Order: sequence, then structure tokens, then C-alpha cells
Amino acid sequence: MTTPVCTSASNGMTRPSPYPSFASYVRARQPVLLRTARSLTANPSDAEDLLQTALTKTYVAWERIEDHRALDGYVRRALLNTRTSQWRKRKVDEFVCDELPEPDPVASADDPAERQALHDAMWRAITKLPARQRAMVVLRYYEDLSEIQTAEVLGVSVGTVKSAVSRALGKLREDPELVLVR
Repeated sequence: MTTPVCTSASNGMTRPSPYPSFASYVRARQPVLLRTARSLTANPSDAEDLLQTALTKTYVAWERIEDHRALDGYVRRALLNTRTSQWRKRKVDEFVCDELPEPDPVASADDPAERQALHDAMWRAITKLPARQRAMVVLRYYEDLSEIQTAEVLGVSVGTVKSAVSRALGKLREDPELVLVR
């Protein structure tokens, strides 16, 4: 047969406290001490937990407390020390920094509005190019012709196509509208 761990639960009777003066103190001073605990925390439930912890520490030290007229000061000090310990043990998830650690929002390739805005910005940048460079870029990248085919269509050498397209791409890289896209 096992013996019950908690005798009050097994027979319905409560066990008398070894410190009846502690129980009467808690009944009398609990509202005042709870207000003090609430001033130390933002959450009322945390304040109740804080007071319970401080009262537990007071109960353990009850025999060592010589002047029971100074109990409020003892419990308030226990409240403050407990709250300070909790604050020091907390896990810090946030750090102060000059720049936000979140990456810049990347435009989704699936968003039709973003795709259209990019298309429009690219065409505006291409229209700023000189006519010959614009024609070579369009034939080379929009019509997907090779350098040789582009040279044949325009009647120029392959070297001219290469150098003109290179200069055009350099100008497109420096275009202020397209800088935001990269």
C-alpha cells in the first residue's frame, strides 16, 4: 500500500501551518504587497507570480526575521531582488544596431505589376540610348540575334556590334531608374 504524498488531499483536512502568524500577515497585507508587485511588472499575472515567489522566500526565512514589525520592508526587498534576478536572467532577442537586419524586400518575379514596372523602366532607359546603340541592343537581346546576325542586319562589322553593345550596357547600368532594380 502506498502512502499519500499530500495528506490534506487524501483526507480532506488541511494541515495547520507551522507559522500561523505568517498566514495572518499574508491575509492582512496581500493587497498592499500586490500593488507593489504590480508597480514592478507590466503584467498583472506576472505581478502575482512575483509576489508568490517573494512570499515563499519570506516564509523560508520566517524564523530568521527578528523584527516582525519590519516585514513589509523585508517582503518589498524580496520583491525587488526577485524582479531584478528575473530581469537579469531574461533572454535578450533584440540588439541595437545602426541598420535594420532585415533584407530589402525583393520584388517577386511572379508579381505582374512588378514585372510591368521593370519592363517599362527598361524601355525608358533604352529609349535614352543613341539610335545605333538602341538598335543593336534591341536586335541582340530582345530579338535574340547573335552578334554575327546583328552585324549582318545593320551592315556593320562584328567588332562594331560588340563595342557598341558594350557601351550601351554600360550606360544602362548607370541609369538611375534601373539602379533601384539591382
